[in-house]
This record gives sequence, structure tokens and C-alpha cells, in this order.
Amino acid sequence: MKRSKRLCILLGVLAVACVATFALSRYQAKKEQIETSGEVVLEIPVDSVQALSWEYDGEELAFHKDDKWIYDEDEAFPVDGEKIEDLLDQFSAMGAAFIIENPEDLSPYGLSDPTCSITITTDEETYTILLGGYSTMDSQRYVSIGDGNVYLVADDPLDNYDVGLRDLLDPDDIPDFDQVSKITFTGSENYEIFYEAYEEGSTRTYCADDVYFAQQEDGTLPLDTDKVTSYLQTIRYLDLSDYVTYNVTDEELAQYGLDDPQLTIQVDYTEENEDGDEVSDTFTLHISRDPEELAKAEESESENEDDTEEEITAYMRVGDSPIVYRLYSESYSSLMRASCDDLRHAELLTAAFADITQIDISLEDADYTITTDGSGDDRTYAYLETEVEIDDFRDALESLQADSFTDEAPAQKEEIRLTLHLDNAAFPTVEISLYRYDGSSCLAVVDGVPTALVERSQVVDLIEAVNAIVLN
Repeated sequence: MKRSKRLCILLGVLAVACVATFALSRYQAKKEQIETSGEVVLEIPVDSVQALSWEYDGEELAFHKDDKWIYDEDEAFPVDGEKIEDLLDQFSAMGAAFIIENPEDLSPYGLSDPTCSITITTDEETYTILLGGYSTMDSQRYVSIGDGNVYLVADDPLDNYDVGLRDLLDPDDIPDFDQVSKITFTGSENYEIFYEAYEEGSTRTYCADDVYFAQQEDGTLPLDTDKVTSYLQTIRYLDLSDYVTYNVTDEELAQYGLDDPQLTIQVDYTEENEDGDEVSDTFTLHISRDPEELAKAEESESENEDDTEEEITAYMRVGDSPIVYRLYSESYSSLMRASCDDLRHAELLTAAFADITQIDISLEDADYTITTDGSGDDRTYAYLETEVEIDDFRDALESLQADSFTDEAPAQKEEIRLTLHLDNAAFPTVEISLYRYDGSSCLAVVDGVPTALVERSQVVDLIEAVNAIVLN
């Protein structure tokens, strides 16, 4: 009897175990089926949404649509509609990796006190989406969509909804500046730069790379294309994410120094529209340093105090936009370097060395001539009809650069003078004369015009390169 009783008990235990195993297998099979199917559990078409709000980390943001997206608390706030639609897009077809059907208690999933609550209103229905805890084991978020179930989703909505109002500002547009026809500076600088494609025989420049020119009272000055392009790119990639106000008043303009900007930059450009047609437009940028900082800096400069590295507080405004942005120190400093001297060539010789057909040199009361044979990069060079290596001379000549620009006339002895004959009908010669100035600099005169101070060591290298040819 005892034996039969024990047998019954064992059979009962076995039966319970079988039932549990069967139930568990059915549960696991169901779980794996949902995980691999990527079942879509929520579909809200983006274009049907009329309102969106969410509460996260103690902050609530709400927007509604009236032709465009509007911030509920202040209609003046420029909302980036594309960013709002990006927030909505993840619910246009939200898939679940795992489902927990009709749980009695939501607290294990963090949904009794949700991390974030999102409300979406369409023409026909309002959806409340709760974001609960994060499953570190599955690297997924628990979500409730109001149908009684709990879902584990692979694409965490909180990745997108962890944003503040600043992140949803629609900033002003800055064009690409692919085709710029003119740049006009007013304020701390007052002059124009115009674009003119280089053509052979140009009377403006002998450098084929020159396409930007500064308009001056006595003519035009070729500018360094790379420097002008870099300046335009500084504007193109300005950070317009940090605004100080999005609805500026006249009083605030004065507070930021933008009622009378320190520098205004106007860029005339051409771009293709959506139809592929070229259209011309103008982009205007106003920049100013904080008025109090600027006054102190100017006072410091007038008292000849030592310059110290300091954080600059500056602001910018695009045209008549109501948005004023903070301008970071590095960008401010780059934009304020807008003078002709900042943008002109630093090299004394901008012609291609391969275009030089003859070199006349005056050094220590003696004259020398280097002749050439051939053309372009295939030229050979000779002194007194003997072929010479020209590499060191070429390097020294091309290394002559302005340390600073000046119109000061030379007052000391001429160190060396070069007359470079060019294969250019409009510019047959270029003359570079270098004079003593002080222990560290020489004064350069180009085509009879005092131009720049150059490091004396560069002039010494040039003279040594000449001596290596003519004294060999």
C-alpha cells in the first residue's frame, strides 16, 4: 500500500512537471515567434497627426499643427517641422520584439511611473504612449501603447524624445555659396570683393588661380582664392544651434550690439532652385562683440596693454531674422579677419615659376642673368650658357612671404633685386626688390610699390641660392 501510494505521488509529480514543461515550451515558442517576426504593433501615419506633446524629466513640450507646426506656449518660436516629423516617424510603424499580454502589474516594467509620456492626436484618435524601464539584458525599452499589453521595443523612442525646446528650433538657412559674385563689408571694414573668372591675357592678375579681387580707389587687388574660399566656408558652417533669443526686440538688439553691428557681411550669390534654374540672391550676416567687452578691449588697446587670450562674447544675426545667435570666439575672430591684408596673397610672387622665361638679378653691385630654354615644366635653366640646377633658387623665391603688409618706403640699402620675365603678354615682367629694414626683417617692394615686411632669413636663403648658381 505504501509502495502504491509512493508510486501515485511520483506519477502526480511527473504529471505536474510535464504540464509545466509543456506550458514553458509553448511560452518560449510564442516569445521567439514575436522576436523574429518584428510584429508592427502601432501605426500612426505622420501626415495624420495634428498635435504632439510629451513629458520627460520634469519638462513638458506641446506642439500643434496649423499648416505648419506651432509651439503651444509661444507661437513666435520657429519650430523645425522636419524635426517634429522625425519624432513622429518612429510611431508610423513601431515594431515589437517581445510582448507581455495583459500584465496585472506594470511596476516591474517601469510603467506605473513612466519615464516619459507621449501624447499623439490625429484627426480621429488620441494615443498615449508610455515609456517605462530599460531592459539591460535585451537592451530594449518597455513601452505601453494603451491596449493593455507591454511591449519590448528595439528602437528606443527616448533616444529621440530626450530633447529640449532648443533642439527643435528651425534656424536660419545659410547657402552653399557655390557661385559668389560679390562680397561687401561694412562697419569695421568697408570695401567690396568681386568675382571674375581668370582668362588668358587678363590685365588684373598674372596668377591663373586668382578669381577674387578687392575694389580699391587706385584699382583692384588680387586676393588669395583659398583665403576667400575659406572665409566663405567659415560663414557657411557657422553653428546656429545656440540662440540667445528667437524674437529679438529693439532693446535686445542694442544689448547685443546688433543695433549698429561691428561688421556686416553681404554675399551676393547664385544657386540652383528646385526646378534646376539659376537664381540670384543675397545673404547678409551681422556680427558684434558684446558692447561692454568691446569697449574694454578698445580701451586696453589704446593703453598698449599686453594682449591676453580671453573668451570673447559675441553675437550674430542673419539679415532681419528675429533670431540672435551666440557667436563662438574662434568663429568671431575668423570673421573679423576680413581686411584686404587678411585676404590677399602672402607670397610676393604669385605667378607660376614655370611661366618665368628669364631672371635678371642685381646683387652686391653685380648683375646676373639666368636664361631658360623650353616651356612650362620642361624648361631648363642656364647661367653663362651653362645649365644650372634651379631647385634651391625656386624654393627660396617661392618661400618669400609677407610677415606683415606695409606701405612704408625703403630707407636703407637694397639687398637684392629680381626682374622676372614672364610668358604673359599683359604682365611681361615682375620686379621684386628687397631692402634692409632691421635685424629680423627686410622690406619688399613689388613693381615699385612698397608691399610687405619679410623675414630676413628668407632673404638670406634667396641670396645664398643665387650665389650657389653664379659663383659655382
